[in-house]
Amino acid sequence: MGCGMGKSENQMKKSIRAALLIQRWYRQYVARLEMRRRCTWNIFQSIEYAGEQDQIKLYNFFGYLMDHFTPARNLISHIFRTNECCRDTEWESYFCYKSIQVPDSYPGPHLTFPMTFSGVSKLVEAFKHKQQLHARYVLQLLGETCRLLRILPNINCVSICHNKDITICGDLHGHLEDLLLIFYKNGLPSSEKPYVFNGDFVDRGKSSLEILLILFGFLMVYPNDVHINRGNHEDHIVNLRYGFTKEVLGKYRVHGKKILKLLQKIFSGLPLATVIDHKVLIVHGGISDMTDLNMISRVDRHKVKEAFSTVLRVFYNHYIKKILLAGFDQSYGEPKKSDSESDPESCETADEQEWKQVSDEKGSGSQLLFLETFNFKIVDMLWSDPMPQSGCIPNEVRGGGCYWGPDVTEKVLGRHNLHLLIRSHECKQEGYEFCHNLQVLTIFSASNYYEVGSNRGAYIRMGSDLVPHFSQYQASRTSRELTLRQSVSWTERSALQALRKQLFVHKSVLISAFQEFDPHNTGIISLSHWANATERVLNLALPWRVLRPQLVSSTHFGMVDYKQWIRELSIPEPKSEVRLAHILETMYKNHSNLETIFRIIDTDHSGLISFEEFRQTWKLLSSHLKTEISDESIADLAKSIDFNKDGSIDINEFMEAFRLVDLTAHT
Repeated sequence: MGCGMGKSENQMKKSIRAALLIQRWYRQYVARLEMRRRCTWNIFQSIEYAGEQDQIKLYNFFGYLMDHFTPARNLISHIFRTNECCRDTEWESYFCYKSIQVPDSYPGPHLTFPMTFSGVSKLVEAFKHKQQLHARYVLQLLGETCRLLRILPNINCVSICHNKDITICGDLHGHLEDLLLIFYKNGLPSSEKPYVFNGDFVDRGKSSLEILLILFGFLMVYPNDVHINRGNHEDHIVNLRYGFTKEVLGKYRVHGKKILKLLQKIFSGLPLATVIDHKVLIVHGGISDMTDLNMISRVDRHKVKEAFSTVLRVFYNHYIKKILLAGFDQSYGEPKKSDSESDPESCETADEQEWKQVSDEKGSGSQLLFLETFNFKIVDMLWSDPMPQSGCIPNEVRGGGCYWGPDVTEKVLGRHNLHLLIRSHECKQEGYEFCHNLQVLTIFSASNYYEVGSNRGAYIRMGSDLVPHFSQYQASRTSRELTLRQSVSWTERSALQALRKQLFVHKSVLISAFQEFDPHNTGIISLSHWANATERVLNLALPWRVLRPQLVSSTHFGMVDYKQWIRELSIPEPKSEVRLAHILETMYKNHSNLETIFRIIDTDHSGLISFEEFRQTWKLLSSHLKTEISDESIADLAKSIDFNKDGSIDINEFMEAFRLVDLTAHT
């Protein structure tokens, strides 16, 4: 009997020991996966923020050119113009939809005005089934939206009844499937189900325009129950880089230009914040130590677009003392003419008078100072991010706005008797995240933002007790079916592909940096030197030593064969022949900047630019990069990509021809 008990106890001890070993192994396994997931997240976020910083630098550079170099104004002045000088009657005449006929063969939804719940519901169903709204209805809906926005305040004040909740959504970024899933789970907007949409509806995704049209439709029907805040991507300059401009012109080739101009006006008219029951502030980016809601509520927000450009120029001029305009053509003449007779911008004064007037205004004293101070606060509201440390510092990672700490949160909320700040602007792995002692809440509604499985989306439901309740989701069926390991592996693979592209386009600079640690030109450097040089060149703040096994195929006694490693960064040759390697590398490295400049110079949005405009694009880029590119090299490149030999270049064909593809992704 005693012997049997002893065996039973031994078996139990072995079972417990085995369970502990399995538990320890599983915890280590999950910890390794979590480390890989965080590392992947850092790669995606670092590359994203580097692109935003590059966009701000390019925009500031244009502002510097506008203030100091007359020849450049003909090329880029239209991006700094304001449309407010035109009277409403002129705008309505330009955007008149009545002359646009809807053919009998049109298969999409038909809208009637004023909009009804039934009409918007049908629009949602049409977009769910990939139907496209006719341009006549798009212009009509946008025109009605523009009229409504004129009477809305800068800060919407909302009260929650005891018997209903309010729903708050974060960034959507063109992910229509996420918006449709929110409506499926939570219900369509109505007087009984109010919503706040907190900016960044456009760019990156493929259905930005559809999202805007749905939200504006519900805004028309329920102006007191649907509230739309402006985000930093509701800006036509940002749209040039991140895809919304290209999306609209691709879907509406005939009327796309008018749609974009009307959206530009609408974006500047969107409210900046929403306050719930005088206790919860909802704003897209955040705050700074200068945030004053009373001041923001009083100023005309419709002029933010113009003043934002001015502020950036003033900021840039303060810090940039010298700039190299290598070979910029001082004699380049008139800009490309378009349908300016019917364009509302034609009522503006000439460029010289316009910029002389800007210069005169800079000396006007307190009024300009007030305007600049106000607009810096607006930039802070759209671009800022919270940080764990106390204080308020410039957001150099994004290139705009600020980082603010918990002391600033407490100060601003206390000054306005608020309890909670809800913001968006940052992708979060779980779709939401608290910080600053639970006083700041980030909500992000675009699931699978970086890659399938990279993050969940979320939205908030809040009742009269003002306690947030979260609903999380994955809009992609693929991501819902993946195991944790599969999800991490999928997103890690995509992140490493993006990182390899960044490494490839900087390969010349990387080789130079590696050679500083290789005075005898052996091609071999230590792992620490490899990591140090790579971070110094890319400046992405990544753990390169941790990433080494995924990026470098083999090392020998802690040494890296950097020449072999550079050769292993497999990138295919472009479709056209470009004989000068430095132009090719410049093109790869500045792909997004180049496309942005192309679309700025293509003032009539035709998608085509002349050889001369192509040359001036490269001159602008070389000036921005402070590098020399000869006219002969540019002409050689232009001829090689003029596929049909008609003397003009298709922007989309050109950019696709030189888009990088990681060959390792297909092996």
